[in-house]
Amino acid sequence: MDKYIDILDLSHSLGYILSGFIIFIIGKLAYKLLHPSINIQEELVEKDNFAFILSYVGYFAALIIAIGGAIVGESFDFITDIQHIFIYGIFAILLLLLAAWISNKVILNKFDLKKEIITDKNEGSGVIEAAIYIANGLILYGALVGESETLIKGLSTFFIYWVIGNVVLIIASKIFIAWMGYSIHDEVEKDNVAAGISFSGAILAIGIITMNAILDPFVDWTTTLIDITLQTVIGCILLPIMRIFTDKVLLPGRKLTDEIINQEKPNVGAGLIEAFAYVASAILITWSI
Repeated sequence: MDKYIDILDLSHSLGYILSGFIIFIIGKLAYKLLHPSINIQEELVEKDNFAFILSYVGYFAALIIAIGGAIVGESFDFITDIQHIFIYGIFAILLLLLAAWISNKVILNKFDLKKEIITDKNEGSGVIEAAIYIANGLILYGALVGESETLIKGLSTFFIYWVIGNVVLIIASKIFIAWMGYSIHDEVEKDNVAAGISFSGAILAIGIITMNAILDPFVDWTTTLIDITLQTVIGCILLPIMRIFTDKVLLPGRKLTDEIINQEKPNVGAGLIEAFAYVASAILITWSI
């Protein structure tokens, strides 16, 4: 009997993995369909466009995170679980692609992010778009783990969580852009990879905090909105403090801003340190709240 149960569990696990691979294929087809002007094979192989590779890998990383939410979330019977993986997976693909388009128009709206990636091979833009994808993947993961019981109610909650998460992402990103003390648009457009990496860390940190706020099972919208607002405010206060702390501890005697924007060749390592500071503090916040 135990052996039969083990074989059954193994077959279910293989079914989940196979479903994930199929969602990946659908995700690739959807990306190609919604970006008809981009020759993916050419960008990856012939042009060796690292900026595009960063963005493209970020998209699939976000997709696997979202699929993970469907698998890790509340389990029903095997057939229902497979249906949920496909339904939520397809919705996640559409929402990830839509999020990238919205962010291009709203967060960094002074230039065309896709043009920077494809035409200019701007690696700073590539890493920012990858971060936007992954932040949305984290938001979708949190929404799926905390989904409602019925599929229809779960889909509506899933979508509303995504909307709220992206509103938070946009508002918090604008706050960070204003707080940075330099124009992230200008620096990224000048191919400043260090500035792109730094800003990407802030985006990922916001995604982590938002995911944590919606990770618990859904109770009511009042509780959800209070949790998201509280954790976002705490994050917006503590992340800059962590950045100042990083200046003093991880890079003593130097200022991160000087290393990122005031060098003839921007210090990519300094940008990575700043990004790490944001992400690490976001993780500490989620563990503490």
